[in-house]
Formats: sequence, structure tokens, C-alpha cells
Amino acid sequence: MITRIAERLFSSGRGLALPDPFAPGDPLAEASGLVVRLGGRAVLAGVSLSARAGEVLALVGPNGAGKSTLLAALAADLPADEGVVRVCGRPTGEWPARELALRRAVLPQAAALSFPFVVEDVVRMGRSPWAGTAREDEDDRVVREAMGATEVGEFAARPFSALSGGEQARVALARVLAQRTPLLLLDEPTAALDLRHQELVLRICRERAAAGDAVVVVLHDLGLAAAYADRVAVLRGGALAAEGAPGAVFTGSLLSEVYRQPVEVFPHPRTGAPLVAPVRG
Repeated sequence: MITRIAERLFSSGRGLALPDPFAPGDPLAEASGLVVRLGGRAVLAGVSLSARAGEVLALVGPNGAGKSTLLAALAADLPADEGVVRVCGRPTGEWPARELALRRAVLPQAAALSFPFVVEDVVRMGRSPWAGTAREDEDDRVVREAMGATEVGEFAARPFSALSGGEQARVALARVLAQRTPLLLLDEPTAALDLRHQELVLRICRERAAAGDAVVVVLHDLGLAAAYADRVAVLRGGALAAEGAPGAVFTGSLLSEVYRQPVEVFPHPRTGAPLVAPVRG
């Protein structure tokens, strides 16, 4: 069934421009002066940011700060009212849909399916953009690898709808990994996961960055962001409050102001990564 769906979506790979290789540090997603309005309100107000090959960029900030909106704009799922968004050096509006799908993969906050697909078929959906190309022969191997990385292989024949929320989240991530794009855009991929699988997901992010991909991940857990991100972008009220390495950006004064909650930041005794804790008592 998945093969037939892919054939309807992408009938031929002839004439398709496949992604070029990228060097470490190349910008794979760029927002310049980005303004996005929803319901007449500016949810993003002049944000400029880039995600580079070979790094994990974490988007953090309080609820309503604009993190998911920024991710959706970088994915070309939301249009810019002002400014420009580029993927792989080209404005998103200039990419044909299928060529964009070969360059960026998106994990939304919630995964909903209208049909009772089994897990392996859901993961195989990530291979749809490659239908008809020379890399179509990699489908079976890539799907197995993606399910193995996210530890969902044992669910391969089970209906997606029968899984727990955390299991569904990992299957959705496996689909994104199977797409094999140089840019990964992940919206709260750890939200429904237990401690073990939160760490698993962030290790996968680091592995993809080490392989040369650019990974942009929305996180609420500042400890995970500090431990795994190369750079963090702190959003507040639709604007960029700070951006840089976690050790430089995560300060008690900045985070207390942004989150409107007194926090203290101190170095991990072994790794030196910033640890963020609310001030209590």
C-alpha cells in the first residue's frame, strides 16, 4: 500500500535534482528578518538565525515564545510575512515540493494517521521522496536502520494506532530518519518519552550532526539542550533573546528573566555542561 501511495505522490524521479554534498558549517537553513503573523499578531518578529551542517541547534524558550512557529517557517510549512527563509541556499518558495522533501525532514509535535498503517509502513513513508530514483534500492536497508536506531523494530507489524504515545513518537522519528535528508527539523521530540528514550533521541541528533547533517530541535528541557546542543537559540515573545554555545548563553540572569522564574546555573561536576535548576524555598 505504501508503495502505491508513493507512486501516486511521486510518479517519476527523472529530472529530479538530488541534494549536493555539504561541508561542515554550511548553512542548510537560514531565516533573515523573519516575521510571521498568525491571527493578525506577529508570532515571530524579525528573527535571523541559521542552522549549519554538522551541528545541533536547540530552540528553547517559554510557552508561546515562537519556537514551533520558527521551526515550521524553516520547514516551509508556514509562509513568511516578511523576511526570507532559505533551505540549502535557496528560498523555500523556489523549491519544488519533492526536491524540498529530499532536503529537509520534519517531525511535528503530534503524529496523526487517518488509516490503520502498521509501524513498518509508517516508517517507509519517509522513503516516498526517493521513489523512482537510483536510491530507491536503499529503502529496505534504510527503513531497518531507522527502526533499529529508535528501538521500534519489535513493533514493525503492529498497528501504529495501537502503540503508546511514546512509542508513536519514536516511530514518527524513525520515519524522519528514513527520509535521509541533510536537514532535520524536530519539534519537541522528547515530550512523550521516558528518561532512557529522551537520551536516545538526543544521541541520535548528535550522531546525525556528526555525520554532517544540520539538526534543529525544539526542547523544553534546558538540561538536554545544554548537554547535547552545539548552539542554543533562546526565544522570548517572538524575538531572539540570545544565541550561542550553551555555556555562554545559559546564565542565571538571562534564564530567570526569560522564563520569569528564578533559576540558578552551575557546571556539571564531570562534564562542565550547564545545569539549570529553579530556585526553591
